[in-house]
Amino acid sequence: MWYAILAEDVEQSLDKRLAARPAHLARLQKLQEEGRLMLAGPHPAIDSEDPGPAGFSGSLIVAEFDSLETARKWADDDPYVAAGVYQTVTVKPFKKVLP
Repeated sequence: MWYAILAEDVEQSLDKRLAARPAHLARLQKLQEEGRLMLAGPHPAIDSEDPGPAGFSGSLIVAEFDSLETARKWADDDPYVAAGVYQTVTVKPFKKVLP
């Protein structure tokens, strides 16, 4: 089943994000290689493709896991969690309708 992982950043998270980004992306790449990643990306803190020093306010990942518990465990093990980038992480079942 698909699961949405919605994360909200702590204030001033950009430096922490940049430091943990390679490890974070490596995990997403593995999901993609396994055919389990629908989409992933950050939420810019301002209305811009490149928010510069404003940074990001959170992230969204939609990926396939065996269960909600497995999805939560995967999310809890994210390098952004360990680096203190995220203040909250919510994992919910997701049903793709379109496209």
